Amino acid sequence: MKAIFCERYGPPEELQLLDGPVPVPLKGQVLVRVCATTVNDQDWSMVNGTPRIYRLIFGLFRPRQPIPGIELAGVVEALGPGVSQWRVGDKVYGDTSNGGSGTFAELVAVPGTELRRIPEEISFVQAAAIPHALELAYQALVEIGKLKNGERVLLNGAGGGVGTFALQLAKQQGCTVWGVDTGEKLKGMTALGFDHVIDYTQQDFTRLGERFDLVVDMKTKRSPRELLRALAPNGRYVTVGGDPGRLIALLFARLLGRRNLHIVALKPNRDLDTLAPLISNGTLKPVIDGPYTLEDAPRLVRRFGEGRHTGKVVMEVGGTN
Repeated sequence: MKAIFCERYGPPEELQLLDGPVPVPLKGQVLVRVCATTVNDQDWSMVNGTPRIYRLIFGLFRPRQPIPGIELAGVVEALGPGVSQWRVGDKVYGDTSNGGSGTFAELVAVPGTELRRIPEEISFVQAAAIPHALELAYQALVEIGKLKNGERVLLNGAGGGVGTFALQLAKQQGCTVWGVDTGEKLKGMTALGFDHVIDYTQQDFTRLGERFDLVVDMKTKRSPRELLRALAPNGRYVTVGGDPGRLIALLFARLLGRRNLHIVALKPNRDLDTLAPLISNGTLKPVIDGPYTLEDAPRLVRRFGEGRHTGKVVMEVGGTN
Protein backbone atom coordinates (compact mmCIF):
# COMPACT_ATOMS: atom_id res chain seq x y z
CA MET A 1 0.00 0.00 0.00
CA LYS A 2 1.00 3.63 -0.48
CA ALA A 3 1.53 5.78 2.60
CA ILE A 4 3.26 8.95 3.76
CA PHE A 5 6.25 8.10 5.96
CA CYS A 6 8.00 10.27 8.53
CA GLU A 7 11.22 8.38 9.27
CA ARG A 8 12.77 11.14 11.40
CA TYR A 9 11.86 14.47 12.91
CA GLY A 10 12.41 17.40 10.60
CA PRO A 11 10.76 19.69 8.06
CA PRO A 12 7.64 18.33 6.34
CA GLU A 13 9.45 18.47 3.00
CA GLU A 14 11.26 15.30 4.14
CA LEU A 15 8.02 13.29 4.23
CA GLN A 16 8.00 10.53 1.61
CA LEU A 17 5.28 8.67 -0.26
CA LEU A 18 6.40 5.04 -0.12
CA ASP A 19 5.12 1.49 -0.36
CA GLY A 20 4.50 -0.13 3.00
CA PRO A 21 3.11 -3.41 4.32
CA VAL A 22 -0.64 -3.84 4.59
CA PRO A 23 -1.61 -3.67 8.29
CA VAL A 24 -3.10 -6.78 9.85
CA PRO A 25 -6.05 -5.93 12.14
CA LEU A 26 -5.50 -7.25 15.67
CA LYS A 27 -8.15 -8.17 18.20
CA GLY A 28 -10.83 -5.47 18.26
CA GLN A 29 -9.38 -3.68 15.22
CA VAL A 30 -10.86 -2.92 11.82
CA LEU A 31 -8.87 -2.58 8.60
CA VAL A 32 -10.14 0.50 6.77
CA ARG A 33 -9.46 1.48 3.18
CA VAL A 34 -8.96 5.22 3.57
CA CYS A 35 -10.83 7.41 1.09
CA ALA A 36 -10.06 10.77 2.73
CA THR A 37 -7.92 12.05 5.60
CA THR A 38 -6.99 15.43 7.08
CA VAL A 39 -4.07 17.41 8.51
CA ASN A 40 -4.20 18.27 12.23
CA ASP A 41 -2.02 19.90 14.89
CA GLN A 42 -0.81 16.49 16.00
CA ASP A 43 0.57 15.79 12.52
CA TRP A 44 2.54 19.05 12.48
CA SER A 45 4.00 18.31 15.94
CA MET A 46 4.77 14.70 15.09
CA VAL A 47 6.60 15.55 11.87
CA ASN A 48 8.67 18.32 13.45
CA GLY A 49 9.06 16.70 16.85
CA THR A 50 8.15 20.01 18.48
CA PRO A 51 7.48 21.06 21.15
CA ARG A 52 10.15 18.59 22.25
CA ILE A 53 8.14 17.46 25.26
CA TYR A 54 5.78 15.74 22.80
CA ARG A 55 8.59 13.33 21.89
CA LEU A 56 7.74 11.53 25.12
CA ILE A 57 4.55 10.57 23.29
CA PHE A 58 5.74 10.23 19.68
CA GLY A 59 9.18 8.71 20.35
CA LEU A 60 12.36 10.20 21.80
CA PHE A 61 14.60 10.03 18.73
CA ARG A 62 12.21 9.26 15.86
CA PRO A 63 8.47 8.60 15.52
CA ARG A 64 7.47 5.16 16.81
CA GLN A 65 4.62 5.16 14.28
CA PRO A 66 6.14 6.61 11.09
CA ILE A 67 2.82 7.28 9.32
CA PRO A 68 1.05 10.50 10.40
CA GLY A 69 -2.70 11.09 10.38
CA ILE A 70 -5.43 10.77 13.03
CA GLU A 71 -8.63 11.28 11.06
CA LEU A 72 -10.27 9.26 8.31
CA ALA A 73 -13.28 8.44 6.23
CA GLY A 74 -13.32 5.17 4.34
CA VAL A 75 -14.65 1.66 3.86
CA VAL A 76 -14.21 -1.38 6.09
CA GLU A 77 -11.88 -3.81 4.33
CA ALA A 78 -11.42 -6.56 6.95
CA LEU A 79 -12.24 -7.34 10.57
CA GLY A 80 -9.93 -8.40 13.36
CA PRO A 81 -10.91 -11.02 15.96
CA GLY A 82 -13.74 -10.01 18.25
CA VAL A 83 -15.23 -7.28 16.06
CA SER A 84 -18.98 -7.67 15.71
CA GLN A 85 -20.35 -4.15 15.23
CA TRP A 86 -18.94 -3.71 11.70
CA ARG A 87 -19.19 -5.53 8.39
CA VAL A 88 -16.92 -5.47 5.34
CA GLY A 89 -18.14 -2.66 3.07
CA ASP A 90 -19.44 -0.38 5.82
CA LYS A 91 -18.68 3.30 5.30
CA VAL A 92 -17.02 4.67 8.41
CA TYR A 93 -15.29 7.76 9.77
CA GLY A 94 -13.63 8.83 12.97
CA ASP A 95 -10.88 10.46 14.98
CA THR A 96 -8.37 7.65 15.57
CA SER A 97 -6.09 9.52 18.01
CA ASN A 98 -6.97 7.19 20.89
CA GLY A 99 -5.82 4.27 18.78
CA GLY A 100 -2.72 5.91 17.30
CA SER A 101 -1.86 7.60 14.02
CA GLY A 102 -1.49 6.15 10.54
CA THR A 103 -4.31 7.54 8.37
CA PHE A 104 -1.98 9.12 5.76
CA ALA A 105 -2.20 5.76 4.00
CA GLU A 106 -4.36 3.69 1.70
CA LEU A 107 -5.07 1.22 4.51
CA VAL A 108 -4.99 1.53 8.31
CA ALA A 109 -5.94 -0.75 11.20
CA VAL A 110 -7.80 1.07 13.99
CA PRO A 111 -9.92 0.03 16.98
CA GLY A 112 -13.49 -0.60 15.90
CA THR A 113 -14.71 1.47 18.84
CA GLU A 114 -13.08 4.59 17.33
CA LEU A 115 -15.28 4.50 14.22
CA ARG A 116 -18.77 5.74 13.44
CA ARG A 117 -21.05 5.08 10.47
CA ILE A 118 -21.11 7.78 7.78
CA PRO A 119 -24.68 9.01 7.13
CA GLU A 120 -25.82 8.50 3.54
CA GLU A 121 -26.01 12.25 2.84
CA ILE A 122 -22.35 12.89 3.73
CA SER A 123 -19.45 12.32 1.31
CA PHE A 124 -16.09 10.84 2.32
CA VAL A 125 -14.43 14.25 1.94
CA GLN A 126 -17.02 15.90 4.18
CA ALA A 127 -16.91 13.06 6.70
CA ALA A 128 -13.13 13.24 7.08
CA ALA A 129 -13.41 16.94 7.99
CA ILE A 130 -15.86 16.39 10.83
CA PRO A 131 -14.71 14.21 13.78
CA HIS A 132 -11.76 16.00 15.39
CA ALA A 133 -12.76 19.63 14.79
CA LEU A 134 -16.49 19.32 15.43
CA GLU A 135 -15.99 17.38 18.66
CA LEU A 136 -13.47 19.93 19.93
CA ALA A 137 -15.79 22.81 19.04
CA TYR A 138 -18.85 21.15 20.59
CA GLN A 139 -17.15 20.05 23.78
CA ALA A 140 -15.49 23.47 24.21
CA LEU A 141 -18.55 25.63 23.56
CA VAL A 142 -21.46 23.54 24.71
CA GLU A 143 -20.25 20.99 27.25
CA ILE A 144 -17.56 22.98 29.04
CA GLY A 145 -18.26 26.56 27.97
CA LYS A 146 -22.00 26.28 28.73
CA LEU A 147 -22.83 28.54 25.80
CA LYS A 148 -26.04 30.54 26.27
CA ASN A 149 -28.28 32.30 23.79
CA GLY A 150 -27.16 35.74 22.70
CA GLU A 151 -23.75 35.73 24.39
CA ARG A 152 -20.64 37.60 23.28
CA VAL A 153 -18.14 34.99 22.06
CA LEU A 154 -14.52 35.35 20.98
CA LEU A 155 -12.71 32.60 19.08
CA ASN A 156 -8.91 32.83 18.95
CA GLY A 157 -7.30 30.98 16.04
CA ALA A 158 -10.72 31.08 14.46
CA GLY A 159 -9.96 30.36 10.80
CA GLY A 160 -9.24 26.64 11.12
CA GLY A 161 -11.51 23.64 11.41
CA VAL A 162 -12.41 24.05 15.09
CA GLY A 163 -13.02 27.78 14.77
CA THR A 164 -15.29 27.50 11.75
CA PHE A 165 -17.43 24.85 13.46
CA ALA A 166 -17.45 26.89 16.69
CA LEU A 167 -18.71 29.91 14.76
CA GLN A 168 -21.64 27.92 13.40
CA LEU A 169 -22.53 26.48 16.81
CA ALA A 170 -22.47 29.95 18.37
CA LYS A 171 -24.58 31.43 15.58
CA GLN A 172 -27.18 28.72 16.13
CA GLN A 173 -27.70 30.30 19.56
CA GLY A 174 -27.85 33.87 18.32
CA CYS A 175 -24.44 34.88 19.65
CA THR A 176 -22.29 37.77 18.49
CA VAL A 177 -18.92 36.29 17.48
CA TRP A 178 -15.46 37.84 17.25
CA GLY A 179 -12.82 35.86 15.31
CA VAL A 180 -9.05 36.28 15.75
CA ASP A 181 -6.59 35.15 13.07
CA THR A 182 -4.45 36.71 10.34
CA GLY A 183 -3.58 36.78 6.65
CA GLU A 184 -5.85 35.64 3.86
CA LYS A 185 -8.09 33.86 6.39
CA LEU A 186 -9.61 37.15 7.49
CA LYS A 187 -11.57 37.74 4.27
CA GLY A 188 -12.89 34.21 4.36
CA MET A 189 -13.90 34.56 8.00
CA THR A 190 -15.96 37.65 7.23
CA ALA A 191 -17.70 35.75 4.43
CA LEU A 192 -18.41 32.85 6.82
CA GLY A 193 -20.35 35.14 9.14
CA PHE A 194 -18.07 36.41 11.90
CA ASP A 195 -19.49 39.67 13.26
CA HIS A 196 -16.03 41.07 14.01
CA VAL A 197 -12.65 39.97 12.65
CA ILE A 198 -9.37 40.78 14.42
CA ASP A 199 -5.87 40.45 12.95
CA TYR A 200 -3.71 39.28 15.84
CA THR A 201 -0.63 40.85 14.24
CA GLN A 202 -2.33 44.25 14.60
CA GLN A 203 -4.44 43.92 17.77
CA ASP A 204 -4.23 42.02 21.05
CA PHE A 205 -7.66 40.60 21.87
CA THR A 206 -6.91 40.81 25.61
CA ARG A 207 -6.45 44.60 25.26
CA LEU A 208 -9.46 45.49 23.13
CA GLY A 209 -11.41 46.89 26.06
CA GLU A 210 -14.13 44.35 25.18
CA ARG A 211 -15.36 41.76 27.68
CA PHE A 212 -16.62 38.40 26.50
CA ASP A 213 -18.99 35.87 28.00
CA LEU A 214 -17.04 33.02 26.41
CA VAL A 215 -13.54 32.86 24.93
CA VAL A 216 -12.56 29.66 23.10
CA ASP A 217 -8.86 29.48 22.30
CA MET A 218 -7.34 27.23 19.64
CA LYS A 219 -3.82 28.71 19.96
CA THR A 220 -3.23 29.43 23.64
CA LYS A 221 -0.23 31.73 23.96
CA ARG A 222 -1.40 34.14 26.70
CA SER A 223 -0.92 34.01 30.46
CA PRO A 224 -3.94 33.45 32.72
CA ARG A 225 -3.71 37.08 33.90
CA GLU A 226 -3.91 38.36 30.33
CA LEU A 227 -6.81 36.06 29.48
CA LEU A 228 -8.83 37.14 32.50
CA ARG A 229 -8.73 40.73 31.18
CA ALA A 230 -10.89 39.63 28.25
CA LEU A 231 -13.64 38.01 30.34
CA ALA A 232 -16.91 39.53 31.52
CA PRO A 233 -17.71 39.13 35.26
CA ASN A 234 -19.28 35.71 34.68
CA GLY A 235 -17.19 34.91 31.61
CA ARG A 236 -15.61 31.55 30.85
CA TYR A 237 -12.38 30.73 29.06
CA VAL A 238 -11.89 27.37 27.32
CA THR A 239 -8.79 26.23 25.45
CA VAL A 240 -8.53 23.25 23.11
CA GLY A 241 -4.71 23.41 22.94
CA GLY A 242 -1.66 25.57 22.48
CA ASP A 243 1.72 26.26 24.03
CA PRO A 244 2.45 23.55 26.66
CA GLY A 245 3.89 26.10 29.11
CA ARG A 246 0.75 28.23 28.91
CA LEU A 247 -1.45 25.17 29.40
CA ILE A 248 0.48 24.24 32.55
CA ALA A 249 0.05 27.80 33.80
CA LEU A 250 -3.71 27.49 33.26
CA LEU A 251 -3.77 24.27 35.28
CA PHE A 252 -2.03 26.03 38.17
CA ALA A 253 -4.44 28.96 37.90
CA ARG A 254 -7.37 26.56 38.24
CA LEU A 255 -5.76 24.96 41.28
CA LEU A 256 -5.46 28.45 42.78
CA GLY A 257 -9.18 29.06 42.35
CA ARG A 258 -9.68 30.37 38.81
CA ARG A 259 -12.47 27.92 38.07
CA ASN A 260 -13.60 29.85 34.98
CA LEU A 261 -10.43 28.80 33.11
CA HIS A 262 -10.87 25.43 31.38
CA ILE A 263 -8.87 23.01 29.23
CA VAL A 264 -10.69 20.55 26.96
CA ALA A 265 -9.70 16.94 27.49
CA LEU A 266 -11.07 15.71 24.17
CA LYS A 267 -13.37 12.70 24.16
CA PRO A 268 -12.98 11.56 20.53
CA ASN A 269 -16.07 10.59 18.52
CA ARG A 270 -18.37 10.64 21.56
CA ASP A 271 -21.02 12.99 20.16
CA LEU A 272 -20.76 12.25 16.43
CA ASP A 273 -23.97 10.23 16.22
CA THR A 274 -25.81 13.16 17.80
CA LEU A 275 -24.10 15.85 15.74
CA ALA A 276 -24.04 14.11 12.35
CA PRO A 277 -27.72 14.87 11.60
CA LEU A 278 -26.85 18.58 11.81
CA ILE A 279 -24.37 18.00 8.99
CA SER A 280 -26.81 15.89 7.00
CA ASN A 281 -29.57 18.51 7.10
CA GLY A 282 -27.22 21.42 6.37
CA THR A 283 -27.45 23.10 9.77
CA LEU A 284 -23.68 22.73 10.11
CA LYS A 285 -21.24 22.61 7.20
CA PRO A 286 -17.58 21.61 7.30
CA VAL A 287 -15.37 24.29 5.75
CA ILE A 288 -12.99 22.34 3.52
CA ASP A 289 -9.60 23.44 2.26
CA GLY A 290 -9.13 21.09 -0.68
CA PRO A 291 -9.54 18.27 -1.34
CA TYR A 292 -5.94 17.57 -2.32
CA THR A 293 -4.10 14.31 -2.95
CA LEU A 294 -1.97 12.22 -0.60
CA GLU A 295 1.07 13.20 -2.67
CA ASP A 296 0.48 16.79 -1.52
CA ALA A 297 1.03 15.89 2.14
CA PRO A 298 4.48 17.51 2.59
CA ARG A 299 3.26 20.84 1.19
CA LEU A 300 -0.01 20.67 3.12
CA VAL A 301 1.62 19.89 6.47
CA ARG A 302 3.87 22.91 5.93
CA ARG A 303 0.90 25.07 4.97
CA PHE A 304 -1.05 23.91 8.01
CA GLY A 305 1.85 24.54 10.37
CA GLU A 306 2.24 28.07 9.06
CA GLY A 307 -1.47 28.72 9.54
CA ARG A 308 -2.23 29.49 5.89
CA HIS A 309 -5.23 27.17 5.59
CA THR A 310 -8.93 27.93 6.14
CA GLY A 311 -11.15 25.25 7.67
CA LYS A 312 -10.04 21.63 7.43
CA VAL A 313 -7.24 20.55 5.09
CA VAL A 314 -8.54 17.37 3.41
CA MET A 315 -6.69 14.88 1.21
CA GLU A 316 -8.39 12.28 -0.97
CA VAL A 317 -6.69 8.91 -0.78
CA GLY A 318 -9.07 6.70 -2.74
CA GLY A 319 -12.37 7.07 -4.54
CA THR A 320 -15.07 9.27 -3.00
CA ASN A 321 -18.83 9.17 -3.22
